[in-house]
Amino acid sequence: MRIAVLADIHGNLIALDGVLADLKGVGALDKIWVLGDFAAFGTRPAACVQRIMDLQEAYGKEVCQVIGGNTDRYVVQGVRPKLPLVQDEASYAARQRAFVERDAIFNWTLAQLSYAQYRFVAESIGHELAVDVAGYGHVIGFHAVPGSDEPNSLRPDSPDDEASDALLDREGVLALCAHTHLRMVRRVGGWQVVNAGSVGMSFSQVGRAEWGLLTIEEGTLTVDLREVLFDPAAVVADAEAVGFPAPDFLRKRFSS
Repeated sequence: MRIAVLADIHGNLIALDGVLADLKGVGALDKIWVLGDFAAFGTRPAACVQRIMDLQEAYGKEVCQVIGGNTDRYVVQGVRPKLPLVQDEASYAARQRAFVERDAIFNWTLAQLSYAQYRFVAESIGHELAVDVAGYGHVIGFHAVPGSDEPNSLRPDSPDDEASDALLDREGVLALCAHTHLRMVRRVGGWQVVNAGSVGMSFSQVGRAEWGLLTIEEGTLTVDLREVLFDPAAVVADAEAVGFPAPDFLRKRFSS
C-alpha cells in the first residue's frame, strides 16, 4: 500500500504544481489523500481547487480521496473561528485590523471560485477517510482531529494526554492529519501519527512545499517526508498581479 498525503495548500499554485510534478515521479499509488485547506490565504484559490478536481478525475475517486479543512468551511459557509475577547484597548485595535484583513481574504477567495469549484469544496467538508491495510491495520485520515477541523491538539509539542484524547473516539494504528502546518511523526499510545506538513504555507520551512509518501509493506510502515522548493518572492509578486486583498499578509508570512 502506497499512500500520498497532501494538505494545507492554501491557494499557493506555485507550490502545488511543484508537488504534483514530484508526485507523478514516484510511481504507482494506491491512495492519494488530500486532507483539506485548499484555497484560502493564497493568490490562486480557484486554480488550486481545480488542480485537485483534475487530480481526482485523473486517478478516480477510489484512489484520490479529498476532505476539507477549517478554512474551506470558513470560505464556503461564511463562518469564522471563535476567538477570546480582548482585554485592553491596544489589543482591540489590533483585533479590528485583523478581522478586516481576514474577512477580506475569505470573501475574495470565495469570489474567485466558480460554482462547480464551490460545490466541490462544500461537499468535501465534514468528512474523514479510512482504509484497512491487510497485515497492518486500520488507517484513518482527517484534517485537525477526528470529529473536528479546528483543534490544535495534534502538534509535535502537544502533551501526550492531550494528543491521546484527540484520538480517543477512533480505533486504528495509523492516523494521518494536517492543519498545524508542522511536520510530525509521533507515537501516541497505540497510534503512529503522521503530519506530512503543508504544501503551500509551511510554518517551519519557508519556501518548501511539503507532502508525504507512506509505504506499508509486509506490515511495516515507511514514511517519506518529501519537499519541493518554490520561490516565496514569486508568490508575493503574484499577489500584486491578481489583486489579492492582503499582500502584506503574504509578504510577512513568506519572509519569516
